[in-house]
Amino acid sequence: MVSTAEMTEKYILEHASVKDCLRKGLINYSALARLIASDAGIENESSKEAILVAARRFREKMKGRTFEDEIVRMFNGSNVEIKNNIVIFTLEKYVYPDSLIDVEKQIKRDKALFFSIEGAKTITLIVQGTSAGLIEKNFTGHMIDKKGGLSLISIASKGIESCIGAVSYISGLFFENGVNIVEFMSCYDDTLIVVDSGDVSKVIGFLNF
Repeated sequence: MVSTAEMTEKYILEHASVKDCLRKGLINYSALARLIASDAGIENESSKEAILVAARRFREKMKGRTFEDEIVRMFNGSNVEIKNNIVIFTLEKYVYPDSLIDVEKQIKRDKALFFSIEGAKTITLIVQGTSAGLIEKNFTGHMIDKKGGLSLISIASKGIESCIGAVSYISGLFFENGVNIVEFMSCYDDTLIVVDSGDVSKVIGFLNF
């Protein structure tokens, strides 16, 4: 059986806006307790009081976990680059490997962008629009999906691989500003995020470190 404390912590962790306000001390604990109790179908007043106490205790636990100042300092030193005209292809995983390697070599010889992500059943290719025709020519029979009208946000942040919570922080900015992340990748100091090109102006605003 789940305890009141476990239920309360689970609720807070699953609601990013509540967690953020709790960590910053901006929460009305009585209102939060009523909200959690309502969502859980709890009417007993003593149980609501237990939720309130659990929320206060969880806030104390969270104080020791905050790395936000360190994260913000790191991102303040980041370089942000944007590449437009990005296209994402989803292919069947079992395309002929040599064909994929040959296409990659050709694209890179042209000094164009190429990223490949291998999943359990599919391969995702991220290229610029100038290379889209080459992908279509070679993999038409293996293509599952194609998305265009995208932009790649590249964030170079020295030390991000050892900065606890950095990825959560950056993805949280997109969530809080209502921007959908189409693809998310990382490579050492680089965080690579693909979004709809229509959201780029909004992204520039909240990534103004």
